[in-house]
Amino acid sequence: MNPSLNKNQIKILLLEGVHQNAIDYFNAQGYSNIEYVKTALPEDELIEKIKDVHFLGIRSRTQLNEKVLNAAQKLVAVGCFCIGTNQVDLEAARKRAIPVFNAPFANTRSVAELTIASTIHLMRGTFQKSAAAHRGEWLKSAANSYEVRGKNLGIVGYGNIGSQLSVLASGLGMHVYYYDTENKLSHGNAQSVDSLKELLEISDVVTLHVPETPETKNMMNAETLGYMKTGSHLINYARGTVIDMEALAAALKSGHLHGAALDVFPLEPKGKDETFISPIRGMENVIITPHVGGSTQEAQANIGLEVAEKLVKYSDNGSTASAVNFPEVALPNYTQAHRIMNIHQNKPGMMSAINEIFSAGGANVLGQFLQTSGDIGYVVVDIEAEHDPAVFKDKLKALEGSIRTRVLH
Repeated sequence: MNPSLNKNQIKILLLEGVHQNAIDYFNAQGYSNIEYVKTALPEDELIEKIKDVHFLGIRSRTQLNEKVLNAAQKLVAVGCFCIGTNQVDLEAARKRAIPVFNAPFANTRSVAELTIASTIHLMRGTFQKSAAAHRGEWLKSAANSYEVRGKNLGIVGYGNIGSQLSVLASGLGMHVYYYDTENKLSHGNAQSVDSLKELLEISDVVTLHVPETPETKNMMNAETLGYMKTGSHLINYARGTVIDMEALAAALKSGHLHGAALDVFPLEPKGKDETFISPIRGMENVIITPHVGGSTQEAQANIGLEVAEKLVKYSDNGSTASAVNFPEVALPNYTQAHRIMNIHQNKPGMMSAINEIFSAGGANVLGQFLQTSGDIGYVVVDIEAEHDPAVFKDKLKALEGSIRTRVLH
């Protein structure tokens, strides 16, 4: 980004109906050159628009692959206004010196609440009864209808959502068990178990709250679904790829599972005009929601503010704290100084060469901050205001191994 640009010349593109809170915050901080689009864009249109964009805000539908990022010659940072970042090729962004920020905690409560609601509806069979009533049938029966109090809830993944869910479930009188690949501090009376198999075998309701990784892909398959108690229920508000959908459909049709609730799917429509296709469609014992687990007004407002704050802080201050693909550097404010930020290949001799540039130029360095991550290094140097930062910027840009240099006056 050209350091001579005023804030109103810095172009921000916000897609997919990012919350108004984000726009309000950008405006309050002096950023007014904002293009706001309520939908995701086709790839060819996105490639054309992104050419002149400095900061990009997206949600879950926009796919930032290497082809798109190749066109983003001016892009400084990306904000994912959601929890996940799997829609972004993080490695491609990092090698282009583009940090990616998200909001990992902002919709935690919304997802936890919906999970509790679905747990109750599954245990009571209310969606089947509702569908029957819409057809004119009156299924007034207590068959296969149970209170959740005293039942076993099995949580797979005891992170931010899973741990908050355990507190809510305990408050309803459920016995809460969880399985996580890492040691976690139990909340309330929740108990950890040693294996996924053990958790599945004891749970009346199993709920998934894991990230999308090679290890979690199809973790719920014919074998693991078979471990679940006959007549139990499965909830997935994590990622669509963690369930083998054909295997789930078979388990539901056979009666091994009594019901399921899903908010995420391996293939999801890109918009309201595209048809949703899934092997569990049409099953009245399955609660289907269109990826809205975190879509509450409260969550979206929190996300809009949190991600906008991170982008503005990176723009104004250089801080990369909580970036998901980048060396994390938390920076103090700077006064009476120029701040020079350099992103470079993390290889031997780079810092020595960078320091030599400042030393040879007679710079009085007021502060230096360095962090590396994988093949990328990020160094921030504050120098006295009497120096001309353009001289150092040009020399850093010309340095072999340098990827991007930015100056804040």
